[in-house]
Amino acid sequence: MMLRTLCRTGGALLQQTQRAAPRLWVTPAQQRWASSLPMNTVVLFVPQQEAWVVERMGRFHRILEPGLNFLIPILDRVRYVQSLKEIVIDVPEQSAVSLDNVTLQIDGVLYLRILDPFKASYGVEEPEYAVTQLAQTTMRSELGKLTLDKVFRERESLNSNIVHSINQASDEWGIRCLRYEIKDIHVPPRVKESMQMQVEAERKKRATVLDSEGMREAAINVAEGQKRAQILASEGEKAEQINKAAGEAQAVLARAEAKAKAICMLSEALTQQNGDAAASLSVAEQYVSAFSKLAKESNTILLPSNTGDISGMITQAMTIYSTMAKKGPNVPEAAQLKSEDNANQSSQ
Repeated sequence: MMLRTLCRTGGALLQQTQRAAPRLWVTPAQQRWASSLPMNTVVLFVPQQEAWVVERMGRFHRILEPGLNFLIPILDRVRYVQSLKEIVIDVPEQSAVSLDNVTLQIDGVLYLRILDPFKASYGVEEPEYAVTQLAQTTMRSELGKLTLDKVFRERESLNSNIVHSINQASDEWGIRCLRYEIKDIHVPPRVKESMQMQVEAERKKRATVLDSEGMREAAINVAEGQKRAQILASEGEKAEQINKAAGEAQAVLARAEAKAKAICMLSEALTQQNGDAAASLSVAEQYVSAFSKLAKESNTILLPSNTGDISGMITQAMTIYSTMAKKGPNVPEAAQLKSEDNANQSSQ
């Protein structure tokens, strides 16, 4: 009965004390980081992923774990409530100067977690403000090491460097920075215009290079096509000449064989009965055919002295043939030579 009365009295006194002076014990930063401080009711239930820092008579006593906990009224007091979840903090926009003296406006997002509630409660007065200021100063120092072009290209490297620098300083506060992300990077209007002009010039340069490469490839393709066409044409002409020469050679052989057969047949016919009469008829036909072609191919005409005496010409031709036949087998050749001699003599 006395214990129950003592607990009720202590709880009432603690509640009145917290109502009378809540702003003296809890700073604004602590209010942002922690939920409303629970009242000491002897029996306390701590939620999961929270750490309650308990002071006994103004001095750190212990940290309450999630679950059921017991406190002594009046003597024990929950001083801080720290969340062990991942915390997201918006880093306000700030100005920074790059290595090439360009002023930038940059903001970001910081992700952190409390690893040691004792250090987070007693290591720094306002953890959120301290981490935010540390992130801003680290971001300015890291941006001062890079040029404007590298700021956009090495964004991930910049984020990792900022996280590494924050963790080195916040280790004494029991806070671990998980990652830092840059949200927006704003450049002055004139610098933005110059960057756009640079981008346009680079694109024009690439377009010009691509056009020149295309023209070069086209010229190479045309030259290769012409080369192949000439090679194919020369090979076709070569094959045509070879085929033509082969055809002419075969024609010459065919004419020679035909002429040889004709001479053999003629010689056989002359040895037969009435062969002289047949030879006389052939000479007369050739004589008439020769006179019919006069003055068709040239203006110069050679005529024998007795052009009207056809029988005399035939007799003369047969005489030549008979003479040559007595001398040897080359009768046609001798007769031809004799007729040419007579023609020359008559023209003289």
